Amino acid sequence: MDRYGFLKVAAAVPQVRVADCAFNASRIIEMTQRAAQRGVEIIAFPELSLTGYTCGDLFLRPALLDAAEEALSNILKATRKLPLALIVGLPIRYGNELYNCAAIGAQGRLMGVVPKCHIPNYGEFYEARWFASGADITSDTLNLFGNEVDFGRDLTFSVNGAEFGVEICEDMWNAVPPSSLLAQAGAKVLFNLSASPESAGKHDYLRTLIAQQSARTLSAYVYCSAGPGESSTDSVFAGNGIIAECGWVMRESERFATDEQLVVADVDLERIDNDRRRMTTFCSSENIPETTVIELEIAESLRPETLDREVDPMPFVPADQALRAERCEEILAIQSCGLSQRLAYTGCRSAIIGLSGGLDSTLALLVAVRTFDRLKLDRKGIIGITMPGFGTTDRTYNNALELMRQLGITMREIPIRKACEQHFADIGLDPADRSAAYENAQARERTQILMDVANMENGLVIGTGDLSELALGWATYNGDQMSMYGVNGSVPKTLVRYLVAWSAEQYGGRIREILLDICDTPVSPELLPADEQGEIAQKTEDLVGPYELHDFFLYHFMRSGYGPAKILYLAELAFKGRYDRKVLLHWLRIFLRRFFGQQFKRSAMPDGPKVGSVSLSPRGDWRMPSDASAALWLAELDRCEK
Repeated sequence: MDRYGFLKVAAAVPQVRVADCAFNASRIIEMTQRAAQRGVEIIAFPELSLTGYTCGDLFLRPALLDAAEEALSNILKATRKLPLALIVGLPIRYGNELYNCAAIGAQGRLMGVVPKCHIPNYGEFYEARWFASGADITSDTLNLFGNEVDFGRDLTFSVNGAEFGVEICEDMWNAVPPSSLLAQAGAKVLFNLSASPESAGKHDYLRTLIAQQSARTLSAYVYCSAGPGESSTDSVFAGNGIIAECGWVMRESERFATDEQLVVADVDLERIDNDRRRMTTFCSSENIPETTVIELEIAESLRPETLDREVDPMPFVPADQALRAERCEEILAIQSCGLSQRLAYTGCRSAIIGLSGGLDSTLALLVAVRTFDRLKLDRKGIIGITMPGFGTTDRTYNNALELMRQLGITMREIPIRKACEQHFADIGLDPADRSAAYENAQARERTQILMDVANMENGLVIGTGDLSELALGWATYNGDQMSMYGVNGSVPKTLVRYLVAWSAEQYGGRIREILLDICDTPVSPELLPADEQGEIAQKTEDLVGPYELHDFFLYHFMRSGYGPAKILYLAELAFKGRYDRKVLLHWLRIFLRRFFGQQFKRSAMPDGPKVGSVSLSPRGDWRMPSDASAALWLAELDRCEK
């Protein structure tokens, strides 16, 4: 396990020859050596991989059982100098019974043996003909190679502090998988040695089951199933190697491949720890089983610099286009459902929205339109107000007006320049003083207009600020920070753009053109006068930093629970070739300072629906004092600069 909490694991799919234990051992040894060269710390092989799963009644022949035990001994001897643990499947005699087992070894020592608990005897499976259930075997020992070895379903293992458990094939398909209990007892990585034959449609169910089990147990789940060489007398084995983490399938093998496959991934034990601490129901049961933890202290692995793991630069936005479209529909449905309930509860039949021609207010308008259509209300009940000020450009102004016109809502234009100039005179502010007071006075003037119109129209002011702005505090306190219901409060800026672009394709025509132009418009509060060409002079990302970086920082700070050093490390991987380390350090420091320093704005944020895995609502996911110090986090970042 490296200093950032990553553990490199592997699911191996070797060539097998049915009943040829010496050949199978040679393939396991060779693949284990390859895995060690890649820095793998734990490698697992399929169920009964030493004999082959399809031996049938040969399992009852002592010659095969003796050969399997001898092959296991040879594997341990051949891998004794490798800095990793390995898990191999073989039949084991115990008393008068035969058990389908996983043997766990490291550096020449057999550390323990785990029996299969749930023995199938249906369909193409006839295992009960040969194997007994190990469900009742706990805290026992057996003799192998002249040594007493721990034996039982209640064993977990720890490699340099990384605790893992093992189950076998059918165990995962049971209503209460052994891995669920092992996870509650402390195992963070779960291995499944399998030999599951293929049938049409089964693979999708298998992937779902593996992803669900990793999500339910808040663990990394490593599944390896039999492949090339197993008998095809009645079944075909596709060689499935799948690695999942907390519901996410990270890596998987090619199905039906004729060659051996080594599926490698770095699983994140720190994230698993953080999720388990956060989810207070994970170990709420009083019946958590006791396990025997067998510790494996092995030499440091040959860990390469390469991280076998995708680091998505846009973690809030699904990379898959079909999934992204599905997510956009779902988010808009959540937003409109929340607004529908609030309108119904308050008895309001009008919604007031300040429209700037920018992304956030556009998304809020699209949500309002969807909501009114959902409630079968006249869209004229949506009152869109454009309030041009000192920095308003023709592009944003015209887009706001044209969008309102095309969507068929009530349009109003209320310029704020004269009101702001009067206000500057009243408070003694020189209009040439382009300070925070100059900017914030405009934001508060707009909010005052919206609130007063809402009172006149018996309506609700719909907030437009997004999650990224809340994280950075990029909002005027008691200005655009305030509303009567904030529909965008848990939608990050990087996702807002995709939601608007997706909506453009749904509408088509002239609305599509307007929405796509809004997506292409630089993000700006437009509080400072335009430049000489009439273009936006005040670009938000020039001032606070790229939103794609801040959303990346926010996701891993909030959702993953990482510290600055790990966030920086992942950002260097995710944005390689786009931002260098110095730039990332600069904006991460800005993010931390603003996130801590602007909590007071979030403490007073209005109601609004949670739509994703991160929310900053003080009534929901995030409870933080407004005067908390960022010193610990900034000090860690300082150490990264040395």
